Amino acid sequence: MNGSGPRVGAPAQASGHVIRDSSLGLATQLIDALVQLNGSVWRRNDVRPAFIEMLRLRNARTVNCVFCKSVRYDVARADGLTEETVELIDDGFAASSLGEVEKAVLGFADAYLRNPGVFAPELRERLRAHFSTAQICQMAVALATFSASSRCAVALGGMPESLPVMEMPLPPA
Repeated sequence: MNGSGPRVGAPAQASGHVIRDSSLGLATQLIDALVQLNGSVWRRNDVRPAFIEMLRLRNARTVNCVFCKSVRYDVARADGLTEETVELIDDGFAASSLGEVEKAVLGFADAYLRNPGVFAPELRERLRAHFSTAQICQMAVALATFSASSRCAVALGGMPESLPVMEMPLPPA
């Protein structure tokens, strides 16, 4: 087990839904809202699903959420996100073969997650070259959602050391 093991446990019955089956599923009065918010991030967004998934995965690696690192949303894969690209979402992404827009997305994630009050002028320019202000705001809301749920899951503990990569469909709207 990661860290000192589970601090609160997990639901007694598995539903097959990664979020509901984690410790977060014990917050029965709140979990539906969290799942709905996650679905809204994917469905009510003008940013390509592959880029949203890159934000989510960069957050997962930053927070070290085993569940989040193992999940791949089907809409991102359908949008062209490959495992080869996912492998490049590490600390060396800036020097990788990723395209300029992908590097801007990951740079945004790092700035948001590490020091949200400071965005280098060069990063702002790169973001504005590829995204509207509304899209940048949508990426921030996506990161806020992903960061909140993954940090909560990590804090509650009980995650395995690793999981295989698994594709996850968006839950019904």
